[in-house]
Amino acid sequence: GFPRTVAQAEALDKECQIDTVIDLDVPFETIKCRLTARWIHPASGRVYNLEFSPPKVQGIDDITGEPLVQRDDDKPETVTKRLQAYDAQTKPVLEYYREKGLLKSFSGTETNKIWPHIYAFLQTKLPDVSQKDAATPR
Repeated sequence: GFPRTVAQAEALDKECQIDTVIDLDVPFETIKCRLTARWIHPASGRVYNLEFSPPKVQGIDDITGEPLVQRDDDKPETVTKRLQAYDAQTKPVLEYYREKGLLKSFSGTETNKIWPHIYAFLQTKLPDVSQKDAATPR
């Protein structure tokens, strides 16, 4: 997300008026599991997730039969470092917006469970959002 630092938040404040900041509080372990379960077929860009959309044969692309690879960014040690850096940078930004009374946090691990709460909150901020726009999360 953006902003990632307090300096970026302050610069954004100079450009536009922020009236709401939404924080999706997802446990790092959940994020790590999802990212490290991601494997790709390099030639096509097809993405598999071992938990949500696994290949028919583990480690093999469904269409070509070629091996799948895990991107360096999706390896456990890299994901852990990225999440630690994100946490260190983001805490001050969240506090910055919390002090301004603009932060609304939502905790959860599943989109279809957290989305109704986010949507209800957004309805209080944007009451003219039509029902058809809320049918599915984006």
